[in-house]
Amino acid sequence: MKFCKKYREYMQGQDQEKLPGLGFKKLKKMLKKCRSDLQSGNGIDGVHDNQTCPDHCPVCDGTFFPSLLKEMSAVVGCFNERAQKLLDLHLASGFRKYFFWLKGKLRKNHGTLIQEGKDLVTYALINAIAIRKILKKYDKVHYSKQGQAFKSRAQSMHIEILQSPWLCELMAFHLNLRESKIKSGKARALFEGCSLTCNEGKPLLTCELFDSVKVDIDLTCSICLDTVFDPVSLNCGHIFCYMCGCSAAEVTIIDGLKAAEPKAKCPLCRETGVYEGAVHLEELNILLSRSYPEYWEERLQTERVERVRQAKQHWENLSRAIVMGS
Repeated sequence: MKFCKKYREYMQGQDQEKLPGLGFKKLKKMLKKCRSDLQSGNGIDGVHDNQTCPDHCPVCDGTFFPSLLKEMSAVVGCFNERAQKLLDLHLASGFRKYFFWLKGKLRKNHGTLIQEGKDLVTYALINAIAIRKILKKYDKVHYSKQGQAFKSRAQSMHIEILQSPWLCELMAFHLNLRESKIKSGKARALFEGCSLTCNEGKPLLTCELFDSVKVDIDLTCSICLDTVFDPVSLNCGHIFCYMCGCSAAEVTIIDGLKAAEPKAKCPLCRETGVYEGAVHLEELNILLSRSYPEYWEERLQTERVERVRQAKQHWENLSRAIVMGS
């Protein structure tokens, strides 16, 4: 079965959920028209001359990329929102759990939550494949690399779904459930092919999925060069220890990343404005604490000492300011 038909059938099955998707067939029609126009207007005997192909195509660039951009934004926005709600339910405890129960959200059984997680992963991956295929088709039609350039642009705009921190969280969620299954024999896994591995002493969250899609997430903090502790993902998708992220943003652990200046840059990609929407990776934190208990306890003690030091410094500065003000 051709992917276009497979994708259309999949999205038709999601109509009741009102999930946004790509207008895959519509985008292919744009490219088909573009190809016929180029072949009739360029080259010899209907063959496109790749020596005269412009960097930007006037036939479809005005509609193709804007349409794809809008659809990708809708897909990643929907995925992020639903994944966040699902994981909030799973991690809810105390008053929050009671609050969710009153709202009726926790009436879903454990198996239902697992199935929703699996459906979300499938939704993310099939759309990632659709985007990859349509951009590859664009470059084939135009004998260009504009499709790949657009993919890089989408990554910088944080609408590349495989870069979503919530996909990382769902992968960790799956591994946490799998560990529970081993202990209790009751929990079901989300999907196969996902694992936490160690490559040359560095932890890696990896998932091999259908249609040759593979997701590899490096879990080494590029600041302290150790396994990320209390991990956070910035808007750009890069993951750091919470304490290291605060240091890079020049804010205290107490104030947190949201107190960072808008001009503060990611230590890796140097992009600005990436701290305000940082995501605390709670499921990944649970997974790593279970996998490396001794290391986790050591880092926990270090962070406690640093929190006390920064709290003491904060109160000293506040007291000094009060004295000077009076």
